[in-house]
Amino acid sequence: MNNLEAIRDKYKPYRLTKKKNITILESTSGTYVVKEKNNDNIKKAYNYLISRNFDYFPELKEANRSDYNIFEYIDGVSMPREQKAIDMIDLVALLHNKTTYFKEITEDKYKEIYENLENNINYELNYYDNMYNMLIEEVYPSPSHYLMLRNIYKIFEALDYCKNELDEWYAKIKEDLKIRVSFIHNNLELDHFIKNNKPYLVSWEKSKIDTPILDLLTFYQKEYMNLNFEVILKRYMHNYPLSNEELKLFFIVISIPPIINLEGEERHVTQEARKRLDYIFKTENLVKALTNDEGTLDK
Repeated sequence: MNNLEAIRDKYKPYRLTKKKNITILESTSGTYVVKEKNNDNIKKAYNYLISRNFDYFPELKEANRSDYNIFEYIDGVSMPREQKAIDMIDLVALLHNKTTYFKEITEDKYKEIYENLENNINYELNYYDNMYNMLIEEVYPSPSHYLMLRNIYKIFEALDYCKNELDEWYAKIKEDLKIRVSFIHNNLELDHFIKNNKPYLVSWEKSKIDTPILDLLTFYQKEYMNLNFEVILKRYMHNYPLSNEELKLFFIVISIPPIINLEGEERHVTQEARKRLDYIFKTENLVKALTNDEGTLDK
């Protein structure tokens, strides 16, 4: 008997519903969520969060099985996406507030961040420079190539912005030997937020201690096209203010353009190129909306 069969034998469900990577088990004793275990991070995360008076997650009913975790099932209330996003970002700000501390670091920490981002920017500058030189040689460009020719200047503008801002950020931060960290969910998306009698975050498998802006980065890159992030980020920063350096680093990272690949079936390539260009335009507008002439939060 495998572990999943053992779970069925114990709970004797009258209905099993498969949703993505979870199984909802309905039995006469209650409704549970069965999720395959890939590490022991959940139990450790829950214990730490409880110690910080943060309990906005489904109860872990069983954690001692080798292959599966069993959670209580939370039936969420239906709500508009924008309202759900605001409620979720309020909870994320609370999570960061409850678990924030300043961590001692060496001089190499910020240098490592700087060099990694600088390498990414330089790689893309070379990548898009080669693309531009190839495109301008074409007499009759395809739709995707014409789309890139008309908009590649935006990519270079974004990369120049990132390079200049990164140099400025590093000049201000390089001698600081502390970094603000918190416990981060590290897998934020609207499907991982449930509202019932209280709000819940689910799917904590990737959680860890790190800079809180990583949660914002994950959420933005997953939902940038669907939500008004100007409102969301202002709400978050009202509850958990970011320093100018944290905000600047967040803007740098989200402003690095995604790689646009022009190989493949033309219709698909054109659609994907348009989507990535939309990300660049939308991100530029967000950064402008949230900063003033000095590059700090425009309140």
